[in-house]
Amino acid sequence: MIREPERWSVTDLVQHLYRKLEDDDSLKGVWVEGEISNFSQHTHSRHMYFTLKDENATLNAVMFAGNNRRLRFVPKNGDRVLVKGYVSIYQKSGSLQLYAQDMRLSGVGDLHVAFQRLKEQLAAEGLFDAPKKAIPAFPKTVGVITSAHGAAVRDIISTMRRRYPLTRILLHPVSVQGEKAASEIAAAIDRMNLHLEADVLIVGRGGGSLEELWAFNEEIVARAIYRSQVPVISAVGHETDVTISDFAADVRAATPTAAAELVVPHVEDLKARVALLTQRLLRAQMAVLDRARERLEKSVDRPIFKYPHARLHQYVQRRDELEARLERAMVQLVREKRQSLANERVRLAAHHPQERIRQLRERVAVLERNQRQEMLQQLNGMRQKHLALVAQLDALSPLKVMQRGYSLVYRHANGELVKSRQQVRPGDLIRVRVADGQLKCQVWRSEENGDE
Repeated sequence: MIREPERWSVTDLVQHLYRKLEDDDSLKGVWVEGEISNFSQHTHSRHMYFTLKDENATLNAVMFAGNNRRLRFVPKNGDRVLVKGYVSIYQKSGSLQLYAQDMRLSGVGDLHVAFQRLKEQLAAEGLFDAPKKAIPAFPKTVGVITSAHGAAVRDIISTMRRRYPLTRILLHPVSVQGEKAASEIAAAIDRMNLHLEADVLIVGRGGGSLEELWAFNEEIVARAIYRSQVPVISAVGHETDVTISDFAADVRAATPTAAAELVVPHVEDLKARVALLTQRLLRAQMAVLDRARERLEKSVDRPIFKYPHARLHQYVQRRDELEARLERAMVQLVREKRQSLANERVRLAAHHPQERIRQLRERVAVLERNQRQEMLQQLNGMRQKHLALVAQLDALSPLKVMQRGYSLVYRHANGELVKSRQQVRPGDLIRVRVADGQLKCQVWRSEENGDE
């Protein structure tokens, strides 16, 4: 029997491919180079739709407004561009599509890609998010790491000498472009940190092309700046130039000259500041003196200073009043204490041991009297009960029965009570117990009841 093949709907197949592409991390954040064609931009949403093509293939692409508003140029048909994005499927048409997130004109594309990849890598490691170190306000020594022959070093030195001659400049010359430039710059930063000779470092060079500035986009330089214990100012190129060193440094300066202006104050500004503070201090001191003088003059005019005895008399009178109040209070206090003492004596007398003994003796006497009465009552009751029991016992006594003419007969040999004639034989000795004594007798003959 032929097995029928599994059937897929178009929707199932497209969704399956969509999930496969979504799970493929290698298709996220890819850089694609090609030429723009069929470019259009939606009137209201401002989304961009276009095709990327090269000699052998084409690829549909879309760049949404949230991403394309950051572009530094307006794309058009025929532009050769470098596009970063992720690849997925537009399920409505089932077509493969590039969702663009960034776009740059091609030309120096390889350097741009390398720059962007290193920037993203270091940012993911947290290299750019480390707490930035503060630049000292009045550095004693400024380390300068740049070329010894470029315009940058001359601008830095002349600017610092003009603004703040008190600062010492420690120059560490390095190559700022070429194959060895990055390693020399990183080594210079580490060497400056070895002995901590400088309070702050300026690392940079003058303007140039992207290739000429590339030493400051190297990972080795960025990591040297990151591990520096001394604050670092990055001053590379012109204001529009941005390098990896700018992100890693504690402060970015637009130019080397701007770095020199940033690292030291201007002596004229300091003089003006000192003069301003001096004037403010003098005015504050004069204001304090004026207020003190005014208070002194007001105090001198007060009656207490003009007529001191009048105020003294007030205190003398007040003292007399307080003394009188004190005497009255002491008398009242003594009276209250005496009354309290008398009350305590009464309470003490009530709890005196002799009084306690007297009370206990009275209680013992009452208890003895009550106990004696109770004992007499119990004895009388027991006597009455005894007499009643004796009367009952006397009523049941064999002696009472004997007084009515009855007697008891015992065998003389063993004292056995004789209850039947069968217990004795003629000639046996017996004892007969009567009310007033006993008789010793001998059996002569025994007869049954009824015999004469």
